[in-house]
Amino acid sequence: MLSFAVLGPLQVTRDGRPVDVGGPRPRRMLAALVGAAGRPVTDDRLADAVWTDRAPVDPGRTLQVYASRLRRVLDGPGPQILGRTTGGYRLAIGPGGTDVERFTRLIADGRSLADAGRPADAYAAYGEALRLWRGEPYAELCGDDEVAAARTALAEQRATVAEEAAAARLATGDATGAVADLEALVQAEPYRERRWALLVLALYRDGRPAAAVEALGRVRTVLAGELGVEPGGELRDLEQRVLRQDPGLSAAVRAPAIARPLSSFVGRDRDLALLAGLLTGHRLVTIVGPAGAGKTRTAVEYAAARPADRPVYLVRLAGVAEPGFVPYAVAAAVGVRDVAGDVLAAVARGLRPGGLLVLDNCEHLPRAAGQLATALLGLAPDLRVLATSRTPLGVDGEQALPLPSLGEDDAVRLLTDRIRAGRPAWTPDPDDRADLARIATTLDRLPLALELAAAQTRTFGLRELRDRLGDRFAVLGRIPDGRLSPHATLHDAIAWSVALLAPAERDLLLGLWPFEDGFPLDAVGTAALETLGSLVGQSVVTADTSVAPARYRLLETVRAYCRSIDPDPAGSRERHAAWIRGVIARAADDLRGEGSTRVMPVLRDELPNIRAALAHDLAAAPVHALRAAGRLMWFWIRSGLLAEGRKMLEAALTAAPGAPRADVVRARAALGGLAYVSGDGEAARVLLAGAVRSRDETDHPVLYAEVRFYQALAQMPDGDPALALAAAVDAGRLAAGTGTRWLITSSRMARGAALLLSGRAAEGRSDLRAAVAGAADHRWAGSLSALMLAQNLVAEARPAEALPLLRQALDRFRAEDDLSSVLAVLHHGALALDGVGRRDDAGVLRAAVHGRLVIHGIRPGHTYIGTARPDGWYAGPPPAEPPLLETAAAVLGRGQ
Repeated sequence: MLSFAVLGPLQVTRDGRPVDVGGPRPRRMLAALVGAAGRPVTDDRLADAVWTDRAPVDPGRTLQVYASRLRRVLDGPGPQILGRTTGGYRLAIGPGGTDVERFTRLIADGRSLADAGRPADAYAAYGEALRLWRGEPYAELCGDDEVAAARTALAEQRATVAEEAAAARLATGDATGAVADLEALVQAEPYRERRWALLVLALYRDGRPAAAVEALGRVRTVLAGELGVEPGGELRDLEQRVLRQDPGLSAAVRAPAIARPLSSFVGRDRDLALLAGLLTGHRLVTIVGPAGAGKTRTAVEYAAARPADRPVYLVRLAGVAEPGFVPYAVAAAVGVRDVAGDVLAAVARGLRPGGLLVLDNCEHLPRAAGQLATALLGLAPDLRVLATSRTPLGVDGEQALPLPSLGEDDAVRLLTDRIRAGRPAWTPDPDDRADLARIATTLDRLPLALELAAAQTRTFGLRELRDRLGDRFAVLGRIPDGRLSPHATLHDAIAWSVALLAPAERDLLLGLWPFEDGFPLDAVGTAALETLGSLVGQSVVTADTSVAPARYRLLETVRAYCRSIDPDPAGSRERHAAWIRGVIARAADDLRGEGSTRVMPVLRDELPNIRAALAHDLAAAPVHALRAAGRLMWFWIRSGLLAEGRKMLEAALTAAPGAPRADVVRARAALGGLAYVSGDGEAARVLLAGAVRSRDETDHPVLYAEVRFYQALAQMPDGDPALALAAAVDAGRLAAGTGTRWLITSSRMARGAALLLSGRAAEGRSDLRAAVAGAADHRWAGSLSALMLAQNLVAEARPAEALPLLRQALDRFRAEDDLSSVLAVLHHGALALDGVGRRDDAGVLRAAVHGRLVIHGIRPGHTYIGTARPDGWYAGPPPAEPPLLETAAAVLGRGQ
């Protein structure tokens, strides 16, 4: 987002970073366009602004050059910012795009807050407006009549706002601070009588009536001695009231009433009940949660439901900029008239019995809010304090109530309720409900985001809104008036949270957005544990400690914000991808052996991150993508993600034609393995033959042995028996020479299968039984050998003998989380059960397999020894609710 600042020398920023717009003349041209506030500016007017001495002969042509240069630095991917119309050049600035516009809006906000009885918030808004000034407005431009008029108007607004800010500070009860501000103001402009009136009132409320009378004398001297006039009516009236010590001069500011918003309160009944229970047993409770979770609304709902004789004091701290102002904000809420001396003691005296003090939005002042709460709880024994904050206040005795995102049903209910507020006759159909659920999930089920989304359904249909939420901050728009949020937009609410972080916390957070569906601690390193813990404590990162290892996540809304402001997005993506490469490299060997039970859950947890990292590497570092995808072959197979693995390997092989030969061979072998398990034996044999031709046994002998082993398997059940036997023997020889135990067992299994394929049944079964017995060296090979023996026995009409082997294989494959092999066992289990007359049980296994074949693309009847499928077993659509794999396993195990 581009922002233009002209309350001082011209500054242009994009997403908070400076933009260099060139030398003095382009800067004057741009300043003049900004000052026009979106109106076209003629060439003559621009020429007067750009050239302070002599303009060129053809200023229009030079202006075109300057405009072209400005477009190069100003225009982004969206519509053109600097355009040309019939009336001249025009600068299209988005809402809030200039400091003048923000200055004006903050003034209006401050006045509205003051009118609503929220002086502390008003003071903060006025202060923010004044801090926008850095010098003379439109400093680059000459002082012609139009520019001079604009400067004069802005200067008058600034002077008025300075007075209103002092008045707001005085209204908070901070008379001492207001006196200091007003003394400076009357020195700067001694003829503005309102400043003197506020100073007199501040001195009086500060317990200094004599000084107030002295100030009245000073203003009389200034006006009469220098201008020859008497003070106006306001000052004369004030003088009389001071002299008679009118009690009305000490009138307290009114405390805002606690009232529920008009909209319904959805989805927090359980949280309200927990809050009520906590405040029954404890005196200080803090509702903690991320921006937009509804902390303030929950606190207000609880407070508004209290009995009328139990007073509530609401203190909104979002607009309190300094810790020292917190006591005065509380004093204003309690209605304390005189805060000279010990402010907290005065507040404690002003509290009615059984009161509840609500300290809202404490995240930027947790220490000050905690110290104040502790002090007041000590001074007022029956007081309760309820705080809302992104982080706990960190004081002894505090009870924290985490406020999570809404549940899915409640989130959809909230969306539906808010949409109906503008469309009472609307009733969601099934497609609408699916879109509502998708919108709710995309927006993290945060109440604030959901309400903003509901408001946009007046502009977009649900489906269009759902599809546009990739740019959620632009789509969701401004928070409407009447909302409890102190922020103007969802973007502002998230930015507020991030701005409060320490530099190390912010740096860590901005690098976390590439992670999909969370990450474990080792993704950021134990050295960052303290910083990560702080981010969790401040509710910008969530921690799921119900799993081991704990898993950390960013809300999608926070991820989107971090991605938008990350100064090095390419570096963040690369660091994320590098971590995933390490995870895959460490898991690769274990995937083939006994360690699969340990690494499969890790890889399953990181599957969204694996997909994101591979997609990154495919575009930015295709050799890395090829190497990682090849190493993941057994993960793809065990997870049943055959089509996904094949697609990634094919894309990586295409993208990295110059990759090291070993990586290419491994990837081709992996692609062949996936094709084989998918039932595409012919493609598998072609791929593996090509992988074998690509290398010799002296170069990476273990890899060559592994490829030969896969080549042997790929001949089953209808390939070349001689090739299968030769490849298995070759793999076994190399495995023995390198001492690779898993390949020794696996090659023996492949040789047994090849012998069966060659018609040498006795020898083949002997090798397979030896592989089953050697399963201690490689459980998967032993389990697959048991499956092959069972296949052979089923083919020879000996199903009863096959069942114990199938049960043994199933137990091992389930322990290794190998879905493809589990389905192969259940398929052959159905054949065996059917063969022994247990047709109903066979039907359960067959339905369990059928329900997953379409999803995973596995064809268990076309691999290994091979067993024909009875016609019609898997014809037609799969069952809508297939039996659970656990149910099928129990059926196969019955009758042991």
